[in-house]
Amino acid sequence: MFSKILVANRSEIAERVMRTCSEMGIATAVVFTDHDATSPFVDAADEAVPLAAGSSYLDIEAVIAAANLVGAEAIHPGYGFLAENAEFARRVREAGMTFIGPTPDVIATMGSKIASRATMAQAGVPVLAVAELDEDTDPHRAGLAIGYPLVVKASSGGGGKGMRIVGHPDDLADAIAGASREALASFDDA
Repeated sequence: MFSKILVANRSEIAERVMRTCSEMGIATAVVFTDHDATSPFVDAADEAVPLAAGSSYLDIEAVIAAANLVGAEAIHPGYGFLAENAEFARRVREAGMTFIGPTPDVIATMGSKIASRATMAQAGVPVLAVAELDEDTDPHRAGLAIGYPLVVKASSGGGGKGMRIVGHPDDLADAIAGASREALASFDDA
C-alpha cells in the first residue's frame, strides 16, 4: 500500500482517483496549471504543485519532479494525457516510483492498433475481420471481402479520431481519405 500518490491528471478524473485514495487512507498530490489553479480538484488534493508557466499536464519531467517534491511513492495517470504514454510509464519506474497502470511494454503494444490486434489474435481473443491497406491494396476489394458496414481506422488514431463508419462501398474512398487526414492532423501519422 502506498502512503502518497501523485495524480497526474485534472478535474473530475483526478477527483475520482483522489476520492478512492482517501477512502483507502492514501494521501494525494496533484499538479496543476495556472488555468486550473482555482479548480475543485486542486482543493481536493492533500498537496498541489503548480506546473511552471507554459508547461502542461503532458510535461513528463515536470510531473515526475512534482512527485519527487511531495515524496510520492507512485503516480496515477488517470486516463488520457500521459496514461497511454509508454515513455512516461518507463520514466516513472526509472525515477523509483510505481506507475499505477500497465507496464511500458503493454502500453506500447496497445498503442499500436495493428500490434494490439495481432497480440489479441495470437492470444486467442476473437477479433473482427480486417484488411491492412497499403499502396498495393485495392480498398474496394478489401471492403467487399470484409463486408459492409465496416469501419475505417487509421493505425495511429485514438480517442475516436481517424475512424469512419462506412455503410456502402461508394463511401469508402472518402472515408479512407478523411480518416487519413484526421490522423495526420491529430497524430502526425496518416
